[in-house]
Amino acid sequence: MLFCDKIFDMKKDFLNEMETFFLALADKTRLRLLNLMRDTEVCVCFFTEVLGESQPKISRHLAYLRNAGVVEARRDGKWMHYRIAEPKSVYVAKFLQDTLRWLASEDEMKKDYEKLADVCCIADAPVTIARAPKPNSFLEANTSNGQKEREVFEQEEMETFLL
Repeated sequence: MLFCDKIFDMKKDFLNEMETFFLALADKTRLRLLNLMRDTEVCVCFFTEVLGESQPKISRHLAYLRNAGVVEARRDGKWMHYRIAEPKSVYVAKFLQDTLRWLASEDEMKKDYEKLADVCCIADAPVTIARAPKPNSFLEANTSNGQKEREVFEQEEMETFLL
């Protein structure tokens, strides 16, 4: 392969990555998901509850964001948690941070975020999320002893698993 062919392939890869990134942001459901993850890691079950969408639809959009390199996933037992990934490019990082700030400033997005806080911290949670691990930022902000509550939850989860 000639040197100029390598440069052409690099430019082609760059443009493909750029296109994938912008297409990932070009959907209102994916923007709402990013808004909910702007400060913390969130379990898929909370996304479905807050957005009122089916789990397969949410998972499909999260997979799109993951394939674009915008979010990362972590499994915790049966729970899947997502958080915003640290972009490799400084330009992508800047654009993503500006987008998240823009989302945070919009009334509809503020309502989604407040609903996430409500759903995470209600005492009588819906069955679909009753045993889901709460995002750390909401747990710590809404309880006087967030770490203790997390430990109790993890102990209960382990006991349930061992039964």
